[in-house]
Amino acid sequence: MVSIRKVHKQEDASFQEWLASLPISARTRQRLTEIAGGQVVSEQAREMVEILLDLHMDTETLQAAIVLPHCEQQQLDDETIVTTYGSGIHQLIQGVRRMAAIRTLRHHKQSGDEAQIDNLRRMLLSMVEDVRAVVIKLAERICALRAVKQADEETRVLLARECATIYAPLANRLGIGQLKWELEDLSFRYLHPDTYMKIARWLDGKREDREAYIDHFVANLQEQLEQEHIRAQVYGRPKHIYSIWKKMQKKHLSFEELFDIRAVRIIAERLQDCYGALGIVHANWNHIPQEFDDYIATPKPNGYQSIHTVVVGPEGKSVEIQIRTEQMHQDAELGVAAHWKYKEGSAGSTSSFDDKINWLRKILQWQEEMAESGELVEELRSQVFDDRVYVFTPQGDVIDLPQGATPLDFAYYIHSNVGHRCIGAKVFGRIVPFTYQLQTGDQVEILTGKQQNPSRDWMNPALGYVHSSRARAKIHTFFKKQDKSKNRQAGKESLERELQRVNVPVKDADQACERFNVQTVDDLYAAVGAGDIRLNQVVNYLLQQHQGEPEPELPIKTRRFRPGKAGDSVVVEGVGNLLTQLANCCQPLPGDPIQGYITQGRGVSVHREDCEQLSHLLDEHPERAIDVHWSGDSGSAFKVDVAIRCLDRDGMLRDITTVLANDKIGLLSVNSQMNTKDQLALVLLTIEVPDLSALSRTLHRLQQIHGVVDVTRKDH
Repeated sequence: MVSIRKVHKQEDASFQEWLASLPISARTRQRLTEIAGGQVVSEQAREMVEILLDLHMDTETLQAAIVLPHCEQQQLDDETIVTTYGSGIHQLIQGVRRMAAIRTLRHHKQSGDEAQIDNLRRMLLSMVEDVRAVVIKLAERICALRAVKQADEETRVLLARECATIYAPLANRLGIGQLKWELEDLSFRYLHPDTYMKIARWLDGKREDREAYIDHFVANLQEQLEQEHIRAQVYGRPKHIYSIWKKMQKKHLSFEELFDIRAVRIIAERLQDCYGALGIVHANWNHIPQEFDDYIATPKPNGYQSIHTVVVGPEGKSVEIQIRTEQMHQDAELGVAAHWKYKEGSAGSTSSFDDKINWLRKILQWQEEMAESGELVEELRSQVFDDRVYVFTPQGDVIDLPQGATPLDFAYYIHSNVGHRCIGAKVFGRIVPFTYQLQTGDQVEILTGKQQNPSRDWMNPALGYVHSSRARAKIHTFFKKQDKSKNRQAGKESLERELQRVNVPVKDADQACERFNVQTVDDLYAAVGAGDIRLNQVVNYLLQQHQGEPEPELPIKTRRFRPGKAGDSVVVEGVGNLLTQLANCCQPLPGDPIQGYITQGRGVSVHREDCEQLSHLLDEHPERAIDVHWSGDSGSAFKVDVAIRCLDRDGMLRDITTVLANDKIGLLSVNSQMNTKDQLALVLLTIEVPDLSALSRTLHRLQQIHGVVDVTRKDH
């Protein structure tokens, strides 16, 4: 059972005759005539216009529906479409075309197909930016299903399966009931033709009796409501073939056993009238308790609201009754289209921020439903959606960023100047740190100063200020343009600070000159300060040099020890199943150059190579040295002692523990000592960190606390 529209009854009518039969204004009629431009307007285009009119879409959407089939047939390029039809029509048609990427969701794809992934992202953003493109696409799919009626079976089945598994669930998620049921019924007719025709014959055979019964029931109920001064309209409604079949399958019922073949709807003026009408219905007819649902109190996930009840009417026949307000009815039939009111000449971006948030969530929920139902490949889902976040500007525009993006990534996406002048950020009006990871649906506002003042620390990946290469490149470009002497001084300070934290002598910095293709250590400092050379690359290289180049090794078997305090984080060369432990004297971390020492009765003790205690031990017993190195997959936490010299002020300890909590660093112990002479305090911490990178990041953030003089890793 599908809709019969004017275009189906007026197959021989001219475009103007058909246009005159539509309930549209003279101005809209004129604009549709102009956009047709004297060309033949296909039956598909006319039907799309009628579908969109039922959904109360604006004139520009109707114009795009007329133009779309012509553009597809002629394969016009973007420039021609803009020139001929205008930018507004072009953007809508582009949105509809991008939705062709939706087909990719139904097929396996090889990882690394960046073009397909990019198409899907563009499609998602188009769907979020302008709902009209989605509604046009749904209308176009209905027309496509009608158009293949005389096609071969394979063509019909493939299209029907696509509409049933993707487009009908999308219409359902968006609450567009008018399009949902028609997509379902048309698809069902091709996928299960025998069953469809059988149910259609049952309905036709009972139609006259059922209509007479419903007319009598409706008149009786309307009279009851008026007597109780309930302001509502009652009417019978058709039952869709697909929903009848689905209920028969779900509840294992025969056609005669269905409760809702006879269906009535009550549209009330006010919410209280809904419950007033429910009271009258239940007072006059016995209801079936297990068939009662109050979706007004508990709406469906797509926002659908209505009261459903089934009563035993005259002659013992069951009647399904739905009760809702006019607004709920509009929402149920039009879904999101009911909330996106497009005025003449307005653009999709003028919609409210809250509507776009809700729209985005519905789109993502639909995609998740498809994945869970097995219709989408998990690999595709993870690559397309899980690695992206979609956030909003205060004006409601959608910004597509990589997963892990921060407010600074957002600022630099908006404009380089916004990023350079960024002094803070708000998410939903609440101040957040620069290291905050944005979540899909966040509304982000950037606070800016008058002067450009980016920090070189923003380029350090270990500190987590920016995640995207785009933002990092813009920061790098900014500093590259700065005065070389400033870059040299800034680079020197940054490199010296990081080398001190990992216990590499600053004087060894010149060892990196040849590796990074610079003439002098001053050139190295300048390149680091300008961002031409990454700070962490230099530090890691010097760490390796400080550790010493490994001697050529014989092909001996490497085995990982299992017992011992160091867990699986250290590999002992050539020997397996030895008891091992990290030395307390130097507390090595993954990333530190390390050396093993075979003890008496306590297995292998793992030290940092520069540990003084290890040096004394090897002077006496050099034969006990054994090569060890980090395995790289520890996942363990390591104990480190840290010394903080700071001003003795109120709240200092609170600020320190806050930094540790934000970095998810475990605090094992804390002690403080006060020096009354210089009013400085020494805070000694014992913390747990996963590796050297995490330690460096935490030490850097502790150093930034107001009143902190210096922060160092402490050896015993």
